[in-house]
Amino acid sequence: MSDDEQIKDKEDLQETPDTQETPEEANAKAAAMAAEEEANEETPADAEVISEDAGEDLEKEIEKRDETIALMHDKLQRQMAEFDNFRKRTEKEKSEMFAIGATDILKKLLPIVDNFERGFNTIPEGEEKTQFAIGMDMVYKQMMKMLEDCKVTPIEALGKEFDPQFHNAVSHVEKDDVGENVIVEEYEKGYMYGDTVLRHSMVIVAN
Repeated sequence: MSDDEQIKDKEDLQETPDTQETPEEANAKAAAMAAEEEANEETPADAEVISEDAGEDLEKEIEKRDETIALMHDKLQRQMAEFDNFRKRTEKEKSEMFAIGATDILKKLLPIVDNFERGFNTIPEGEEKTQFAIGMDMVYKQMMKMLEDCKVTPIEALGKEFDPQFHNAVSHVEKDDVGENVIVEEYEKGYMYGDTVLRHSMVIVAN
């Protein structure tokens, strides 16, 4: 061996580190680095799958929310309709109860009106201007005004054609000077309460 070759071998020995890695250690290190890079690396395909899953979840949440809103809206509409029906039914019942109560009271007042009118017919001629007769007339007019304010009006009967909806015939008479089925006499006056018959007229009808 020449002197030059001996010098080169010495330099190679000096450059070689005393703690050189074994092949097994180098392979293990390379495998660990590759695994770390693979774990940290996200491929475009993986990102697309994650994006699609997130979109589907969002759509499901939106659909669920819309269904909940629709159910709540429907429930609200039903409750509002039920409340409106209840309000109308209550108002109708209240109105009917008031009408029934008013009708009962007004019916009890009608015989008093009848007695006043019978009393006027018994006043002797010439005594219509006495204090007693004037007082009776004032009370009678006050009562009739009260009934009128309560929408109570007399039923027209005398000279009218008999109508079973408003009149009640107590007898029939032969009358050649009037038409058939015409009322010739009113036995008891009838009254209306608004559009309702409070008491039918008691009448005598011509045949």
